[in-house]
Amino acid sequence: MQTTINKLLTFVFLFLSFSSFSQRTAIKDSIKPGKRIEIIGAERYNLQDKGDSIGKVFSLAGKAKVQQEKTFFDADSIVLHQKENWLEAFGNVHINDADSVHTYADYVKYLGKERKAFLKNNVKLSDGKGVLTTNDLDYDVAIKMGTYKNGGKIVNGKTKITSKQGYYYGDTRDVYFYKDVAMVSPDTRVFSDTLLYNLNTEIMTFVAPTSIYQDPRKIVTSEGFYNTKNKTAQFGKNSFIDDSTYTLRANQMAIEDSSGKAEFKGDVVYKTKDKKNGYDLLANSLQINKKTKTLLATEKPVLFIKQDLDTIYVSADTIFSAKFNDVNKAKTLLLYTDTINKKLHQFNFDKDSSSNRYFEAYHNVKIFHDSLQAIADSMYYSSLDSVMRLFQTPIVWAKDNQITGDTMLLFIKNKAPEKLMVFENAMAISLVNATFYNQLKGNSITGYFKDEKISLLKTKGSPAQNVYYAQDESNKLVGVNQSFADQINIEFINNKPEKVIFINNLQGTMFPVNQVNHKELQVKNFKWLIDLRPKTKFAVIGE
Repeated sequence: MQTTINKLLTFVFLFLSFSSFSQRTAIKDSIKPGKRIEIIGAERYNLQDKGDSIGKVFSLAGKAKVQQEKTFFDADSIVLHQKENWLEAFGNVHINDADSVHTYADYVKYLGKERKAFLKNNVKLSDGKGVLTTNDLDYDVAIKMGTYKNGGKIVNGKTKITSKQGYYYGDTRDVYFYKDVAMVSPDTRVFSDTLLYNLNTEIMTFVAPTSIYQDPRKIVTSEGFYNTKNKTAQFGKNSFIDDSTYTLRANQMAIEDSSGKAEFKGDVVYKTKDKKNGYDLLANSLQINKKTKTLLATEKPVLFIKQDLDTIYVSADTIFSAKFNDVNKAKTLLLYTDTINKKLHQFNFDKDSSSNRYFEAYHNVKIFHDSLQAIADSMYYSSLDSVMRLFQTPIVWAKDNQITGDTMLLFIKNKAPEKLMVFENAMAISLVNATFYNQLKGNSITGYFKDEKISLLKTKGSPAQNVYYAQDESNKLVGVNQSFADQINIEFINNKPEKVIFINNLQGTMFPVNQVNHKELQVKNFKWLIDLRPKTKFAVIGE
């Protein structure tokens, strides 16, 4: 759904600023003073002389009726001053303005030259679209404009709008509401200081701070519009949504409730309310489909996997999220949860909770956690089994250790790294000093973490290869060992290699550090890629 918020909002504000003034000025420039009010009939007539200040007036009683061009006045009684062209009407007053606008009141004073009516008590205006009720209404017949300043209400179908002040335009069917505005319909409540509503289109336009309630959703905005007929809306100016499971803020919003689709642009901040399995999203473009429960974030999106004391930050060109119970592929992905016994675990989860969700990140993936950082071309993360799957030459760093391979599975427990599995072309490199690196290579590597630090690496190969720089207690190099075996395990203390264990078919040689070509000892495809490492969270979320 392509948003057109900027163009529409620009039009709205130009319209609000100039249309009313231009409309009234153009009409008034073309209107001549009202013609004389003519008597049509009454049950009783009486000509009275009210003295020099007023002069002679007609008093009409009983079904009194007069006319000025296409405007008709009916009342229980009417006092008419034809020379000055004004009237006062009393009791059951009805003004029929060219069969387009009908106005009712207990009392009306009408100035025929200016073509203005002043209505009081039980006032009602109806134009076939809506009904305006108030106690005091000034109505300009020439431009079909009604004004109330002591409270009024408009009813249009099932929509009711009240305010302290209001301006009605009969030609366009626009109503401007001011001060303590409240709109109530079966599924929506709106509160604002200023509101424009069109009786034909049933569109509300917002130009002031406004709160919109559509249980359980609340929207706060300062500009935009909402179409009550087809349930579409567009908002600007840092609008805010508070829903049952999330909050969302954006500079521009386009919402289509009938389809469940919504699009958000500019500094989008999406936050879930689930404290246990919650997540946040930042992006400059976010699309949500409430019916399919999907999210699509683009334009520098960042995913925050929340936890009590720390957060995992993930950025990519594109981040997509959906519910497990809406896709079949989730079942096969869960096979990785028990890699030893190859069993599929059954997970019990609330289908509406944040745990029933997965994330896919595409291209230029960056991950930052205090204990671990990573990059990859793409990522899949399951909040159900807490496994991050990294694809296409991923790289993981933990302290001074770098791990690469074709595909990786990073297991998260309590929102911290627990285990890392690397498949095909697996390689682990750890920094010894500015010149030398410990190296481990095989078909696969399984790494284990303890207290957010690497505690063990297990490597299998055909054979697995290890290059290890031995140090004495003062960290002085005493030699370099090149070894091969079916399996090589390295135990770590404080992220530093401490013990190497070889299993089956060991072959190895220890060389003096100063008597060997270290380049020739390096494992195949050795690369120290520290410049690619996201060193802080700001490398992921941007500064």
